[in-house]
Amino acid sequence: MSTQKQDQTNTADLPNEKKENKLSKVLGVISGSFAPIIGVLAGAGLLKAMLSVLNTLGWMSDESGAYVILSAAGDAVFHFLPLFLGISIALKLGANGYVGGVIGAAILMPEIMHLVDEDVKSIDFLGIPVLLADYSSTVFPIFIAMFVYAGLDRLLKKVIYKDIQMFINPLISIAILVPLTMLVFGPIGTLLGEGLGSVITFLSDRSGLLAGAVLGASWTFLTIMGLHWTIIPLAIVNLATGPDPIIAMAAAAPFAQVGIGIAVFLKTRDKDLKALAASGILPGALAGTTEAINYGIILRYRKTMVYVIIAAGIGGAINGSLGVVMNDFVLPSVLAIPAFTPIWEYLIGIGVAFAIGFLLTYLLGYEGKNVKVNDNFTQNIFGVRPETITSPLPGKVVPITSIHDPLFATETVGKGIAIEPEAGKIYSPVDGMITTQFPTGHAVGIKSENGAEVLIYIGLDTVQLKGKYFTPHVKQGDHVKQGDLLIEFEMDQIKAEGFETTTLVVITNSNQYLDVDATTSETVEQNGQLLKLTV
Repeated sequence: MSTQKQDQTNTADLPNEKKENKLSKVLGVISGSFAPIIGVLAGAGLLKAMLSVLNTLGWMSDESGAYVILSAAGDAVFHFLPLFLGISIALKLGANGYVGGVIGAAILMPEIMHLVDEDVKSIDFLGIPVLLADYSSTVFPIFIAMFVYAGLDRLLKKVIYKDIQMFINPLISIAILVPLTMLVFGPIGTLLGEGLGSVITFLSDRSGLLAGAVLGASWTFLTIMGLHWTIIPLAIVNLATGPDPIIAMAAAAPFAQVGIGIAVFLKTRDKDLKALAASGILPGALAGTTEAINYGIILRYRKTMVYVIIAAGIGGAINGSLGVVMNDFVLPSVLAIPAFTPIWEYLIGIGVAFAIGFLLTYLLGYEGKNVKVNDNFTQNIFGVRPETITSPLPGKVVPITSIHDPLFATETVGKGIAIEPEAGKIYSPVDGMITTQFPTGHAVGIKSENGAEVLIYIGLDTVQLKGKYFTPHVKQGDHVKQGDLLIEFEMDQIKAEGFETTTLVVITNSNQYLDVDATTSETVEQNGQLLKLTV
């Protein structure tokens, strides 16, 4: 498959379940854009925290070569954040990630940064004044620019002759978006970020106790719903000009979650639940990743929801009232403690949150009563139930991360698996309803009776065939049973046109499940087990 074809994958081709409103789409873009780089942000922050400890203890001078090099390694991802976000946001929106990266890099070019360092206030672009600013470590300007770029990219793909799009589309996009970012999006985004950060800082200064209590108590549920991605950028903006109080107050929540996880591990006699709790304790304590505890325990056992609210609220109130701040971006964990000051006050706040979460759960019990539904299945807060997704066609199993489309390979659309088909017929993998039948016939979306949102996408870039060689047998709104014929496609003809027939089976609401486990078999038969969804 050519590079040109890869770049033409468009998120507009993906199903839009329930016609999401604009806010949910924006939140989805924010979440999907930060997810690929949050690990390196946290790792770089930990490196900065370690250097701070080594320097404070006198074990490494901040003038030594080792310190300078390691400090550069820790600072790089934050300094060039607009570049990395330009790539991930553009990919999330279905545009060319490298063009997005160039737009983010352009506002950080040495020629621009030199003028900023020299205190030059403005230059002009074709007679229009350009206000100069340091856009390193900023978030909002590149988000605005990428939303506009994605719209421009879709327009260019419609009006520019296909054979010259590979270089004409980037040329036009860069020539338009870089000046617009410097002229308009940069100043607006900077003001927005600074304004939101100032509001939270103001509230924290006026009543750190109240702000900390609210943020700590709500952080678990903001994380579960993905809304914490709208707050993390504010913390990063704060760190560009000084310390950040936001994550310091929210940090009580993951420690309360770990306390609950340890208590459940010690108290339960259920082997599966004990294994689940164990799997969440170490990642939560050492890396701040508490998904296993959140989705596997707190969402299942309602009493623990009350416990985490109480424990994290009290811990957050302590951190807020004592003026605790984060100096380098980290995910709150044991290893990240040196990134917060004053450190003893911080230890009190997170220690209290941990202790209360543990004691409430251990002494009062977690009351292992799930929400029961028909057939003895359990459902989580999203209303989805555990389910096995069968294969819609026979073929060779391929990890989705190895395919040539970045939207699917990075699991931005959702977790799933790919199949090299042996036959040109797609059968329903579940009982459910057809939520989306693409006019081009190359893909179909199904919502199962248990809540799984399944996207079956035939081939890569086959939308360009405009329906040729595809014969749909269902329409949107149809109810189907497992094994019903959905689509027929002519494999040989599609390959002769230069397209791959690799078929993707993706769970687009993967974030509502604890795990999406793919089969380990090298091949699969039609109706064989393909994906196991756990709540």
